[in-house]
Amino acid sequence: MWSRLVRVVRSFIGFFISVAEDPELILEQNIRDMNDQVPRMNESIAMVKANVTLLEREEAKYKSELNDLTAKVKAAIQAGRDDLAGAFAAQLQLMRGALARTQGQLTTARAAFDKALVVKQAFLREKERKTQEALNAIRDYRRAQWQKKVADAMEQFEVAGISQTHDEMVRKIEEMTAVNEARMEMALGNVDEQKVKIEEEAEKLRASELVRQFKVEMGVLAPEPSAPAAEKTIGGKEPQKTS
Repeated sequence: MWSRLVRVVRSFIGFFISVAEDPELILEQNIRDMNDQVPRMNESIAMVKANVTLLEREEAKYKSELNDLTAKVKAAIQAGRDDLAGAFAAQLQLMRGALARTQGQLTTARAAFDKALVVKQAFLREKERKTQEALNAIRDYRRAQWQKKVADAMEQFEVAGISQTHDEMVRKIEEMTAVNEARMEMALGNVDEQKVKIEEEAEKLRASELVRQFKVEMGVLAPEPSAPAAEKTIGGKEPQKTS
């Protein structure tokens, strides 16, 4: 008996939930929720970046103090004050340890910041995909609701003359569907896909050039020899000699 009562209660709850669940409202709320996550993500990334900045300043401070202590040790030795030189040397050793710890923390913080940027880009791409998917689903849902109203209205027609009205309504629906599909194709055709691809390729080329510059600076890659300006021509062709 108890299990039957539980099933009845659950069926009532499920019925009310299904009635209250409006797909259009839920999808619109999902879009708002995803948009609300962007500022919070930016705030978190800003905190990570602030930690990197603080550690960089701390590293610069330690390096400056190391240079100062090194100069003091040398000055004390030159003055014949080995006692002062030893004291400064002890401080120098402690400062080197602090600098090493800070540099380790800075490396970790920079890696965390880079990872956060990658996660943000992935989230933005996924957000854009789901937003577009939700908007398409909302349009389909509205079209289905409209078609349902038309179907309900048609079911209320009398038998006499229903065929003519039915055919007219179907023709109108097909015409509206064709018009909307044509508008959708035109709207999608207005998207400059070539420009997007060119921008993506340009971004890849800039990134590749930056990596090459880093390799040159690090000595991993030899710099490319620059050709004389007089020999450069449009399209890479050599200038023709005139007789």
